[in-house]
This record gives sequence, C-alpha cells and structure tokens, in this order.
Amino acid sequence: MSLRRTAAALAASTVLCAVAAPVAAADESPSAQAPAQRDLPSGLYGKDDPQYDGVWRQSTALLAQDAVGVKPASKAVSWLTGQQCEDGSFASYRPDPTEACTAKTVADVNATAAAVQALAALGGHGERVERAVQWLRLVQNDDGGWGFNPGSPSDANSVSVVIGALDAAGEDPAKALSAKGEKSPYDSLLGFQLGCDAGKDERGAFAYQPDEKGRLAANDDATAAAVLAARGEGLATGPGGEDGSGEDGGEDRGAPKTLECDKGDKGGEDGAERTPAEAADAGAAYLTRVLEAGGGHLKSAMPGAEEQPDYGNTADAVIALAAGGHRDAAAKSLTWLEENLGSWDKATTSPAALGQLVLAARAAGGDPADFGGVNLVERLNATGPAPVHVPSGTDGGEDGGRQGAAEDGDDGSPVVWYLIGAGLAAGAGAGFLISMRKRRAR
Repeated sequence: MSLRRTAAALAASTVLCAVAAPVAAADESPSAQAPAQRDLPSGLYGKDDPQYDGVWRQSTALLAQDAVGVKPASKAVSWLTGQQCEDGSFASYRPDPTEACTAKTVADVNATAAAVQALAALGGHGERVERAVQWLRLVQNDDGGWGFNPGSPSDANSVSVVIGALDAAGEDPAKALSAKGEKSPYDSLLGFQLGCDAGKDERGAFAYQPDEKGRLAANDDATAAAVLAARGEGLATGPGGEDGSGEDGGEDRGAPKTLECDKGDKGGEDGAERTPAEAADAGAAYLTRVLEAGGGHLKSAMPGAEEQPDYGNTADAVIALAAGGHRDAAAKSLTWLEENLGSWDKATTSPAALGQLVLAARAAGGDPADFGGVNLVERLNATGPAPVHVPSGTDGGEDGGRQGAAEDGDDGSPVVWYLIGAGLAAGAGAGFLISMRKRRAR
C-alpha cells in the first residue's frame, strides 16, 4: 500500500489540509530539501525531510528487511518505537520523542497502522502493538473505517492499511466492529468500490473517497491498496497471501473475475452484497485491465503528470495481484519495473520506494537481490544504519552473509572487536556513547 500506498492521498479533504499534509505514495513524497545530515536521527532511514513520512518510511524499510531475513540495527527499531505516543498512536514524525505527546500532536492513522505491521513482523513488541491497535479501534469511524487523521472521513487507503495492521496483530478485521453502527472495516472498504452503475472500464475500481455529491471516481492508488486489504492482507504478504503457503500457494489462479453485472450488482452502498473476496477479484480485474493498457504500469494521478509512470503504485499493484494468486499478471508488471528501474530516481536512495520494490519482488516471486541487475536489499540497507545481519544471497558478497552492527546498535556500523583495546581513551569512548544515547529516539 504506497502502504500506499500509501501513506495517504494528497487529495484527502480540506479538513486534513488544516492539520497536516499527508503523502500520497512513496513516489509522491514531499520534495522539500532535506535537513543537514547532522540534524537527522542516526537510526532513521533516508536523508530527506521526514516531517510527513518519517514513521511510514521507517516502517516500510523494516518490513522489507524482515521479509528477506535482514536483521535491522537495534537503533533503527528503537527510533520507531520511540515515536509512539503514550496513547499508542504515532504521528507522521516527532522531531523530539523525549517530549510527551500533547493535544497539539497530530496523530497519523496511516503511520500508526504501518508501525503496527512493522513491529508485529519484527516480534518482541507485543505491548506496543496492542496499545497501537487499541488506539486505532478507539478512533474508528461509525462506518467501520478510518481517515488519515482521527475524526476525518474514512478513505480507502487508510482503511486498507489499518486492515493490514489488524491482520498483522492477529485480529480478524471482520470482527473489528465500530462502537456506534457496528460496521466492520470491510463494510467501509467495499463502500468505495465502483459497481455496475459505473462505466465498463471502471467497474471494480475503488475510489479514494466520494466527492461532495457522493460520487465515486476510480483511483488506481486506492484500488491497489483496497485489493490487498480486501483479502485481509498487509504490506508484507507473500505470493498467494500470507507467507506464500496459503491455499493459493505458488500457482497462478488465472485472470481475476470481473463484476457479474447481469445479477444487478450496483456497487456503492449496495457493495455490501459482495464478499470481500469478490470485491478483491473485481478490483484485481480492474487493475489488470489498466496495467495492460499502460504497457505494464499504472500512470500518475498528479496534475500535469498524467502520462508519467507511477512506479510506486505499480509496485503496490504487483503486491495486490500476487497476494490474490494472479501471479502471471503480477509478473508482467514486475518485469516492467525491473526493466525501467533506472528511470525511477527514488529507487536509488528512498527507503520507502526501495521497501516497496523489495516487497513487490518477494510477493511476485522475483529476486530482490538481483532486480534487473540491481541489489535492492543492499540499496535499502544503505539508506540507514547497517543491519545486524544480512543473510546469504542478499548482501551482494560471497561470504554467505555478514554481521553488521553490534546488537546494541550504538552506531549501526560494523565493529571489529579485536581492534578495541587499551589504546582507546576511556573518556572519548564515554563521550561518544553519551552523545549517541542523546541522539537515539526512545
């Protein structure tokens, strides 16, 4: 989802504009010039300004590393856990996590849900995951969904990433009913799907939100996120769903099923007549049509850039199709991403973009360590503190994996212990540790 996937669409609502400007996708992140490197936390992935996507990109990077067996530096995980507020929520980015969250701290539903997925995958953070999920349930809208910020209208992207978080936390999204209205996240999500009253080419797509007149417009970003979520899956899904060992396994299920409009399916509010699995298939059929028409990729929805490829959302579509067992369709777009990787500038140093690609390659049966001749895992690892361990086949070397940062993650760089001796000044060493602890987010 540019998870989506989505940090969130910039087309949110005027309510959101008054509080925080969300990020549409990894390839549409803020272009503000990054602060000097010394101003960025040493455990944070990426060098760009993290104001709007700090927690999102950190979560995506950690998810992707975990998915391929990389053990991240402790300081990278500590930075993420240090961003959590006492009530369980996460903001998009807190510059000084030593200061308590207040009423002025703008909680970010998408960031919270992404952090849940990452921490649940890493393991050992059960209490933090539980608190975050409790907060998400507390701010659930009456329609069963969520908006980018608490209290804002539900949108398909936010509902989708929360469904992934609930699944990661071991909860059944279908049973996560709103306190008022008793609607599930699926009730909200399916309400964004275009049905048989839409144009033939748009049927099965999902809208981000209805417009002021309640009309739904197809949105490729929202569709990729919703197709994955309608299967109850999160960002780190494997082929066929879950870890790739589900009922779909590694076999291709063939072309997804389109809406059967002769049965009077109208979509919109009547979309509740569809099951989530049927909605996912209909959305996947729409994605397949659009990808084929685009030569294997989705197009940007940004004004003035409509004819430009949207690499991030294409990666999200690959994950969604692969999760549904539509491996042939996913493989075609994965191949397009491999062949055009060099044209996506963010695929060089953006942890969110690289994380998306790693997850897409894994889901569709590709090799993240040899993606069109590029080692995506190595590139991702280079955007943050050196991992504790990189497994064989993903480090670009011949030694069958390596040990990186020390377990305590003080500086995220390899340590050659036999060189550490009496020659190191005790005072300098103590000063270094104190300095690093002050910079570490807790």
